Amino acid sequence: MTTHKVGRDITVLGDSLPVPGMGFLTVNAFVLHAREPVVVDTGLGLPDRDFLTRLGSVMDPVDVRWIWLTHPDRDHTGGLFDLLEAAPDARVITTYIGAGIMSTERPLPTSRVFLLNPGQSLDVGDRTLYAFRPPLFDNPATVGFYDDRSRTCFSSDCFGGPMPTSELADSGDAGALDPDELEGAQLLWATVDSPWVHIVDRDGFLAGLRPLREMDPETVLSVHLPPAVGITGRMLDTLGKAPAADPFVGPDQEALERMLAGFEPARPRGGAPAA
Repeated sequence: MTTHKVGRDITVLGDSLPVPGMGFLTVNAFVLHAREPVVVDTGLGLPDRDFLTRLGSVMDPVDVRWIWLTHPDRDHTGGLFDLLEAAPDARVITTYIGAGIMSTERPLPTSRVFLLNPGQSLDVGDRTLYAFRPPLFDNPATVGFYDDRSRTCFSSDCFGGPMPTSELADSGDAGALDPDELEGAQLLWATVDSPWVHIVDRDGFLAGLRPLREMDPETVLSVHLPPAVGITGRMLDTLGKAPAADPFVGPDQEALERMLAGFEPARPRGGAPAA
């Protein structure tokens, strides 16, 4: 797990997970140090992660005013309820659908919810955050945003890509990866996370990238990619290739058993496991 700054106003709370056969997937959360501080997603909920302590190394959780939940998948909500308890004035920014999805496991208190749809905006004291639907997503509640002061796009899962090493996954610079490798990783993730991209009208999909081009963010912060600074145009060109990319087909049971066999301990003659 890592913590690093992007510009003056943003802290990345970085994490990653190994994905067999793919590499290492970055799982970021973010702190936007606005006049009304915003936490963007709350990381993994695994037993060895303590989101609140990590956040406390960056700011006092009691000062958090907004929790922007880009969507309610489990890798985005790990520290959500601990943070709600520690930050009594914070409200969770989500959609009607997002709140509904959360209600199937652990409902959000209605008084703590702030519903915001794509196309709407939120004033957080010293800047305006513009909500938008990223061009690729795996959850119908997904809403990213653009910060007009730092020229940063928070894109949720969109633009993600598995990294070949844990060091790159935890790094502060997606541009450190070879451009061809980065393109391959992002196209792989696009087909894994948004398999519907293969059945969309390609011209319509390309038109859907236009608002991001016009937004022209200097920095893109994806939950599943190290921070990407100064390469937005190149990454949008990559997304434009996603509808024609090879569909992802995961391992079947036979392949899984072959992988597991590679980790079995050696057996001595007679069939008993080695000591």
